[in-house]
Amino acid sequence: MNIILLSGGSGKRLWPLSNDIRSKQFIQIFQTEDGSYESMVQRVYRQICAVDPAATVTIATSRSQVSAIHNQLGEKVAVCVEPCRRDTFPAIALATAYLHDVCGISEEEPVIVCPVDPYVEQSYFETIEELGRLAGEGQANLMLMGIEPTYPSEKYGYILPADQEKISRVSTFKEKPDAETARDYIRQGALWNGGVFAYRLKYVLKKAHELIDFTDYEDLYAKYDTLTKISFDYAVVEKESDIQVLRYAGEWKDLGTWNTLTEAMEGPSVGETLMNETCENVHVINELDVPILCMGLKDVVVSASPEGILVSDKEQSSYIKPFVDQLDNKVMFAEKSWGSFRVVNIEEESMTIKVTLRPGHRMNYHSHERRDEVWTIISGEGRTIVDGMEQPVQAGDVITMQAGCKHTIIADTELKVIEVQLGKEISVHDKQKFELDE
Repeated sequence: MNIILLSGGSGKRLWPLSNDIRSKQFIQIFQTEDGSYESMVQRVYRQICAVDPAATVTIATSRSQVSAIHNQLGEKVAVCVEPCRRDTFPAIALATAYLHDVCGISEEEPVIVCPVDPYVEQSYFETIEELGRLAGEGQANLMLMGIEPTYPSEKYGYILPADQEKISRVSTFKEKPDAETARDYIRQGALWNGGVFAYRLKYVLKKAHELIDFTDYEDLYAKYDTLTKISFDYAVVEKESDIQVLRYAGEWKDLGTWNTLTEAMEGPSVGETLMNETCENVHVINELDVPILCMGLKDVVVSASPEGILVSDKEQSSYIKPFVDQLDNKVMFAEKSWGSFRVVNIEEESMTIKVTLRPGHRMNYHSHERRDEVWTIISGEGRTIVDGMEQPVQAGDVITMQAGCKHTIIADTELKVIEVQLGKEISVHDKQKFELDE
């Protein structure tokens, strides 16, 4: 299988665990068989590999998410980076050109596009595999997956098939309706549109060249910021006459709010939590190093992270976005390709951060013009390079760097560091990267 996973979104509806860098698909709350926790993107990637270990998986995403993807899935997963947001048609066109021009995928090969964050069972990806096979056989120019609806949802678009067969010609599409209209669609045999479709690579490549003036992937990437913002549905799907839908009747959930997300949790809590026996339908996700105690609560979600603390009635949690928009959302936690960082304290002329580096990884070799830094190693072993001079470090060592000097740290084992930034103007933009001779 050649699969493009669309990874977008921002951190509004699942605040405070998500932010502008850490979207919902990276929150690790799903318990695995060994007792550890995985995120939506890790779960989806694992399920794909279980169905097809040889699958070619490419994640189409923004630059801000690349580090989190590599942190959670490793360096081998292919990432097609969008230089800026231009909606789903340009993103899919760019990813398709990437598969053809960079990965060498044949124009005759089927390609499947799906969101990176559905909560589904294994049969979903077995159906996706079948969808790709049908597209490869030329059953239609576009093959869609239609999800059997379980209730009259107002959140999804609907596909109306021409008949009740497993594979049907698509009669028409309907936008997100009100509840009564949704009930009428369902009576007519309509299916939810979950944004999953398949095509032969040459089909979308041809559509891209018809709508965009470009030569190849590199050229499309270079002019990406000039492209018109348009969805794949509007640009392609709704104008295509040769289109079929394959039914899927298994579990499928869009975990876009705290209410729906907690329904998929294996247990009532993640992190250090205590609840008394009078609590009912309460879920807690705690990323802080302090305990949370809940007593006498009912139908409540509690979520705590360095970004803030949410205590909400589950139904009301769906209306969080306008309140989060009012907050000054500084990024207090982020995953990087080399590890992660968590802001511990902010003062007027200092910031203290706890940094965790994965074994065998390092920060970029960089400098700052307007701040000094002090690193205190609290666990692990590694090496620092400061202005070209390398030295081993271990727990208890302290490294001081003046503004302007180049520096990095390399982890031989997992390495935990307290970084204190000192200066009158501390900014994420005050960073210059350099090549490191190794």
